[in-house]
Amino acid sequence: MTASIARSAGVATGLVTAYYLLPLDWHGEDLSALALVGGLLATGLFFGWEVWLIKRSPFPRLKAAEAVAATVALYLVLFASGYYLLERAVPGSFNEHLTRTDALYFTFTTFTTVGFGDIFAVSRTGRVLVMCQMACTLLIVGLAVRVLGAAVRAGLRRQGRGTPE
Repeated sequence: MTASIARSAGVATGLVTAYYLLPLDWHGEDLSALALVGGLLATGLFFGWEVWLIKRSPFPRLKAAEAVAATVALYLVLFASGYYLLERAVPGSFNEHLTRTDALYFTFTTFTTVGFGDIFAVSRTGRVLVMCQMACTLLIVGLAVRVLGAAVRAGLRRQGRGTPE
């Protein structure tokens, strides 16, 4: 279990570190949108790969927890990058200039549905991106939990341990 927690923390730390270190100086709304769509597709593929691993893991519950941590971290960094890139491509998309930390903060407040209101989208594109994050968050909470639960049960059945009621 300690190794699982360490791997999850390592993945999250690595993703946040990459977010701060990678050059996100692209200009152009189309390039930013393409990067976000590509990132969402990559997140979906990563999630599918994690489901496959859960079904074959000797510890499917632990692997599912790792998958949630990694997928959510990837998802949050992806949207933070999208908000940051949008602000660079279309200045004034938000009520204030977004630094990387501001974009990550805004992503977290939107993801957790806290929505403090100190940062908000002003442009149409920014609002569409926020709505996309909201919809994807609902999918992660609903669909992903269901899929991961089914993968854990399949992994336990494969091992002959069945599923607890």
